[in-house]
Amino acid sequence: MSKLARLAVLTAFLVITGTSMATERIRISSPWGEVTARLDDNPAARSLLRMLPLDIPMDDHLRQEKTSRLPTPLAEHTRTLDFKSGDLGVWGNNAFVIYYTDGTVPSPGIIRIGRVEGSAGIFNRPGPVTVKVERIR
Repeated sequence: MSKLARLAVLTAFLVITGTSMATERIRISSPWGEVTARLDDNPAARSLLRMLPLDIPMDDHLRQEKTSRLPTPLAEHTRTLDFKSGDLGVWGNNAFVIYYTDGTVPSPGIIRIGRVEGSAGIFNRPGPVTVKVERIR
């Protein structure tokens, strides 16, 4: 395939799918501090990005994560059963999750939508917290 043909195919792909989100970042602020996260390039992460900014009341679940329902479901994507501290995920189709420990979840698993840059340790405390999630421009 010629260079021109390859360039045409790549351009068509980017027009159809949208540009890459590899550099999309969000800020998650709470009374306990704030973290930044880099979003994965997948349909669920793009769905979340379109909702921002959001104020989300989150509950502690199993002393491994903070979780809350989102106003609308996110797009479906590949799921995994494993998570690491700092992963951002979606349980079901609209439960936003911030993991602050490593572990596994039962089937059907979570959709990973991003990862905290640095430590998610500020969320490793009992009780609810309200977070503000916003896009960093």
